[in-house]
Amino acid sequence: MKILVTGTAGFIAYHLALKLLKRGDTVIGLDNINDYYNVNLKYARLNKLGIDKNELEDNKLINSKTYSNHKFIKIDLADTNSIYNLFKNENFDAVCNLAAQAGVRYSIENPHAYIDSNIKGFMNILEACRHNNVSNLSYASSSSVYGLNKSQPFKISDHTDHPVSLYAATKKSNEMMAHTYSHLYNISTTGLRFFTVYGPYGRPDMAPMLFADAILNDRDIKVFNHGNMSRDFTYIADIVDGIIKVIDNPAKANKNFDASNPNPSISSAPYRIYNIGNNAPVSLMEFIETLEKSIGIKAKKNFLSMQDGDVVSTYADTSDLINDFEYKPNTKLSSGIEQFLIWYREFYKK
Repeated sequence: MKILVTGTAGFIAYHLALKLLKRGDTVIGLDNINDYYNVNLKYARLNKLGIDKNELEDNKLINSKTYSNHKFIKIDLADTNSIYNLFKNENFDAVCNLAAQAGVRYSIENPHAYIDSNIKGFMNILEACRHNNVSNLSYASSSSVYGLNKSQPFKISDHTDHPVSLYAATKKSNEMMAHTYSHLYNISTTGLRFFTVYGPYGRPDMAPMLFADAILNDRDIKVFNHGNMSRDFTYIADIVDGIIKVIDNPAKANKNFDASNPNPSISSAPYRIYNIGNNAPVSLMEFIETLEKSIGIKAKKNFLSMQDGDVVSTYADTSDLINDFEYKPNTKLSSGIEQFLIWYREFYKK
């Protein structure tokens, strides 16, 4: 299968591309390599995929030096003409759109970046699929869409009409846009609401990296809401397994869809939404303690109030993904943290 994976200089898409390549798929990777965080980490991920940063040019396909079935192209999703030309030339069997402007708090400071990447960029992907007969699209949504919803675990049948950040609003918009194209053009679309993902090559703006960096450099860690928070932490390998199951099984129209009492996660069109997480939330303090034990150093904690746009708890009901694909994460938090720290110490020479 020939698959476009967007965002391959990023955390999740890098790991996905690597797994697809190793099983024999042809993968075209795409990223704009922006400076939202240190680009050296992005180049390091691309290097593991065999892409030499010194060969990168805008709109130029680069052959991997490691995988004969991989090429990479530097394009911004908001660049309409370049996206259309790529689809026209490459004849993809499937698309997995993981590229996006990420970060809840950053969306408060730089809202226009989210509209360009997450709305216009996703629109370009949908239109390119439509006009190039690509009928298998999976894409990243987010647990952030649950917003003010306090009913836990979060169920995909819950309504998500009260986001608390622009980032969440753009992800909700993606789900609605995808449904429109599934309905109008019979494109199979599957949205995955990611919960907190961690592991090697993780994003430096997320808790595991922030905490490890602070502890190993003798700085305070910021503990928001005075530690009274929990997250559905999920190890990257478990997330990738779930994404591949979705790519291999495009969404189908659901004959049980009741338009008079609609379930927002299914449709009479080939459209699907899934939570993808660990289905086992961990308190922030337990997460910190696990990190402390693995590192062997007690963290200096600076307890702070809640941040704007954040939520107290996330907890994924993954029963639909389990029922449809027998999906079940099996990485214990202690094991996942240990693997993350092995990579972290080697990469940052700690």
